[in-house]
Amino acid sequence: MTLQVFTAVTGAGWESELVGALDRDDHGVTVVRRCVDVSDLLAAAATGTGQAALLSAELRRLDGDAVARLHAAGVAVVGLVEPGDEPTGLRLRQLGVAHVLPADADPEVIARALRDAVAGVPAAGHDVADPRAALPLPGTPVQPEPPTGGRGRVVAVWGPTGAPGRTTVAVGLADEAARLGTSSLLVDADVYGGVVAQVLGLLDESPGLAGAARQAGTGVLDGPSLVALTWAVRPQLQVLTGPARADRWPELRPGAVGTVLEEARRVAELTVVDCAFSVEDDEELSFDTAAPRRNGATLAVLEHADTVLCVSGADPVALQRCVRALDQLRDVLPGVEPELVVNQLRRGPVPGDPRREIGNALERFTGRRPRWFLPADRRAIDAALAAGRTLAEVAPGSALRTELRTLAAELAGAGVPAAGRRGPWRSRRAG
Repeated sequence: MTLQVFTAVTGAGWESELVGALDRDDHGVTVVRRCVDVSDLLAAAATGTGQAALLSAELRRLDGDAVARLHAAGVAVVGLVEPGDEPTGLRLRQLGVAHVLPADADPEVIARALRDAVAGVPAAGHDVADPRAALPLPGTPVQPEPPTGGRGRVVAVWGPTGAPGRTTVAVGLADEAARLGTSSLLVDADVYGGVVAQVLGLLDESPGLAGAARQAGTGVLDGPSLVALTWAVRPQLQVLTGPARADRWPELRPGAVGTVLEEARRVAELTVVDCAFSVEDDEELSFDTAAPRRNGATLAVLEHADTVLCVSGADPVALQRCVRALDQLRDVLPGVEPELVVNQLRRGPVPGDPRREIGNALERFTGRRPRWFLPADRRAIDAALAAGRTLAEVAPGSALRTELRTLAAELAGAGVPAAGRRGPWRSRRAG
């Protein structure tokens, strides 16, 4: 069977010769269209007339989103670079191009790479109304594996609507992990109104996550450039702020966010991501899988995370929202298994022993028991917000701060100093 291929090779005098060589029958490859730019290539891919695309790194406006859209259309991608140009080859791989060859490679070698690339592209598996269409296809490379020397963990802090305290938990977790000696990166990925910058008294006009996503989309993001976009709150804690305005959510493309998280693993032992609540489909955009999805960034974070914390409030309304949110998450991302964190635990909203009653209710309706209970401490939280500081700085003896420290120690695989312990606790090293 002849493989039908698109080409998009600009600024190269050898394109015509290569196309002619590939069109020979003995290679099993036929060039069905020679595209002049990314828009032309994406339009051709949407027709379903080709199985692979052969492109050069010099193609104008080529970015990770374009590669992801080609993969979503079922078109495999092979990149060509000038012989010996390793930086350009690395950039193509960062954009998601798994097969990169020198432009002077033998036509048979290029044809074989095209066939291998087509064999490695999985079926889409999602219809046009599925919110998972906003994510890169399974098996699509985001970046090459990090070099030997450590791979940090990513913890996503997610939960239902209604302000159950996601940001409080995310900030406290990152801060306490840093105080235990774990290098930590706190990322604000809430596309509906992240407030990490305000909580910590930082300026929210810095490029932050949006700037990192732009660099990731063009394949130039690396460890030093990511660190340069962060705020250094203390030597072991860095913060990547979210978009300054909620209407800038289109800048956080899912593929780019995934690349940022993979790079974050290189620069921090623990990355804590404050997520938005919603994982539902954007109904008005369901007809167009190429359109940006507001919840795509949240879905990307949840899929890339090693641990997902679902933060719920401790009153009947919050618990009902938690149950529904978990059902929705199970439908959208069945492979994600969150750990339950009950926040704002107090007597009053729930009769009897709130810890026991809430634990039993969540186990009955979700099949999961909460792993952690965080006590309500409004006075300490208000003091921290008023000062733009963390709980450890303004209320070191707070019961909430103590429990957050224990949670951070378990997730980071660090021990809690004896003075900070509260009751029996055993360390569990993160796997």
